[in-house]
Amino acid sequence: MKPIIKLENANIENAKHLILTDVNISIEKGEMVYLIGKVGSGKTSILRTITAEYPLKKGDAEVAGFNLRNLKKREIPYLRRKIGVVFQDFQLLMDRSIYDNLLFVLKATGWKDKNKIDARINEVIESVGMKHKLHKMPYNLSGGEQQRIVIARALLNNPDIILADEPTGNLDEVTANEIQDLFIKIHEEEEGPAIIMVTHNHSLYEKYPSRTILCEDMTTKEMEPEAIKEIDISDLI
Repeated sequence: MKPIIKLENANIENAKHLILTDVNISIEKGEMVYLIGKVGSGKTSILRTITAEYPLKKGDAEVAGFNLRNLKKREIPYLRRKIGVVFQDFQLLMDRSIYDNLLFVLKATGWKDKNKIDARINEVIESVGMKHKLHKMPYNLSGGEQQRIVIARALLNNPDIILADEPTGNLDEVTANEIQDLFIKIHEEEEGPAIIMVTHNHSLYEKYPSRTILCEDMTTKEMEPEAIKEIDISDLI
């Protein structure tokens, strides 16, 4: 089976600014991977390359069947439909209800049948334990509740990949663990998406161990489980 994400000898660039070089990452469908490193080490830039926000100019990359080196502008929306993104700062539309936030995404990605739209919204909202919050406004929800809605939003189009950029960064420890439990549940589902999680939360990848990639010295490297235990959290801030 082909990897769902494969970067080979890839340079990660923002405009003409080189961020990472010779990046080699291969991730299988359904795999969960932590991406760690200091602030500014290139973690979020890797996510932005995967979504084609940052074009790939050197090296090779294939994401959900799309070749990033040969990707045409008109193909980018179709690539992004295969990717769900979970942000640290939620990025919900504050002027509309939770239902309308989810409706907006489905309509923007081509859904038209009202019955199918309602069924899908109810399905994802129930999967994150927020069934009774559909008609609330985002500002009436706690941070943890908002992040559950963001995860539901990321799941709407049955993505092959979920990119989570510091999804617990604004949450207290108890709520962060609840959100991580939800990601683990999604990860363990049959035919679940691959999940790449950027995090500085050392306790998360100690409590929920999984494959870990470190951004350091302008490139990436796989971390052995024992080596992860030796990392000083202060080195990653």
